[in-house]
Amino acid sequence: MKRNIISIDEDKCVGCGLCVNACHQGALKLIDGKAKLVSETYCDGLGMCLPKCPTKALQIIEKNVENFDNNRKGEKMNSEKKNTLPCGCPSTYAKELKTNTVVEKNNQDQEVQSQLKQWPCQIKLVPVNAPYFNGAKLLVAADCTAFANANVHSKFMKNKITLIGCPKLDNENYSVKLTEIIKNNDIKSVDVLRMSVPCCSGIENSVKEALINSGKMIPWRVIVISPNGEIIE
Repeated sequence: MKRNIISIDEDKCVGCGLCVNACHQGALKLIDGKAKLVSETYCDGLGMCLPKCPTKALQIIEKNVENFDNNRKGEKMNSEKKNTLPCGCPSTYAKELKTNTVVEKNNQDQEVQSQLKQWPCQIKLVPVNAPYFNGAKLLVAADCTAFANANVHSKFMKNKITLIGCPKLDNENYSVKLTEIIKNNDIKSVDVLRMSVPCCSGIENSVKEALINSGKMIPWRVIVISPNGEIIE
């Protein structure tokens, strides 16, 4: 069957091993100083390894290969319960969520609906080729925004795929992964939701860089929230 699978440019590979550690399925190994695909049936084609490669030696291609071995994935997860992220935790596997209604015990006993439509939502964990990206409107939000402004779900997350992160705490440039998401999927628009504090400019700059690097002309905007929850820009 024809499906997505990883392809490795060995000329670019420097043998750092970061992609091996990022692969959920154990599909990659270092052999003679180069990353190698152990078996095509091990690769799920979701691209969790892509953003870890510093030399861009990896890419997702469409190819006639055997089906992904789902049974092996289950066996691997059961045998590696002690592993830490991102090497097998079931919370990192892509899935779409139904809209949930949560009863908030406030003065009016109002029912508040969660607008999170997919899992995972952390930029570092989300698979590059997750099916929910196709045709999606993207919200890239600093994680503090949901706590500073009470209306983030209804005002900004509704009908969007939400990715969250903190450039200061994660200490990494999100632009590499965001570039792959935009480049490999039909993203309709990108909203950036950030705090007014200076360190939060990192998430805005990452999105801007990703849009430029993807080569796609996609509508985007930036919304800035103050520490007391006011929308100031």
